[in-house]
Amino acid sequence: MHGKILVTGAGGYIGSICLYSLLKKGYEVIAIDNFSTGYKQPLEILQKEFSSKSLKIYQINLMDNLDKIFRKETIDTVIHYAASCNVDESVQNPDKYYENNVLSTLNLISTMIKYDVKKIINSSTCAIYGNARYLPVDENHAVNPGNPYGVSKRIAEKLIEYHGELKKIRYLIFRYFNVTGASEDGLLGDSKKPSSLLIQNAVRSALNIQPFYVTCSKVDTPDKTPIRDFINVMDLAEAHIKGINYLDDGGKSEVVNLGTGTGNSVLEIIKAVQTVTSAKYNIIYAQKPRLGEYVKMIASVNKAKKVLEWMPKRKINDSITSLLAWYKIHPNGWEY
Repeated sequence: MHGKILVTGAGGYIGSICLYSLLKKGYEVIAIDNFSTGYKQPLEILQKEFSSKSLKIYQINLMDNLDKIFRKETIDTVIHYAASCNVDESVQNPDKYYENNVLSTLNLISTMIKYDVKKIINSSTCAIYGNARYLPVDENHAVNPGNPYGVSKRIAEKLIEYHGELKKIRYLIFRYFNVTGASEDGLLGDSKKPSSLLIQNAVRSALNIQPFYVTCSKVDTPDKTPIRDFINVMDLAEAHIKGINYLDDGGKSEVVNLGTGTGNSVLEIIKAVQTVTSAKYNIIYAQKPRLGEYVKMIASVNKAKKVLEWMPKRKINDSITSLLAWYKIHPNGWEY
């Protein structure tokens, strides 16, 4: 039988969908979230479907004392999703990002050490690379984050790396590229209000839920919009399950990119959404572009293939289709 998996940020977009995948694989999951940006509703739905034995829910801030959870539950592996993750907000309010992303990670790691929990999978970000010096970006690329969000996530990585070396914690640090899509049955999806995620916003506009604004600055690419690597959230979830198996089998600590190895510009994504949905809408450029963004970011996924034996399966159109299913049922996201 699998050991119990502790999932932080379980009520968030990525956390809830990956938690769903874990439950379908038969894992027992301990879900924690303070619900400042995450939602209780998806966790209650999953608990009803899979039982309160399979899914236990704790409302707690990661800055608080976590002893009662670690003392009560026999935790085998931690998956750490909880973080503040809006680049523009981090430029305007950096202190929030250092507290939520750095100090909370330190508290989590310290509690793991206290209770002899030796395995962690940490959500990190391609934002730590800064502007790409070459493409695709591999894990040996220089680290030069261009915004407080990226800086905070890099410091969190270093905390995990140091404790891995000093306290024999084995870890996988997954550097996500741009996550998109929803669960394919339409049960779970992105509920951020407002969302900063491109494909989500483009689909919402196609369904007449909200107007669509291009929030990027004009940059030096063929169509003057940034290029990103968009990974489907279900592919991401499958990588985490591969990661659990890898650590269970004694795999050594690694830093691994999770992307697709391909890139699309903002305008290419908008056209793809309009093609899939047959919806046409005006593209409005925001008066104030988002701060702290970079020009091009495409992942090398060779290491993920080698270490995890994982490959992304889903394409942009798959992500768009799953988001359509989600937003048709939940046009305004979760209620609570």
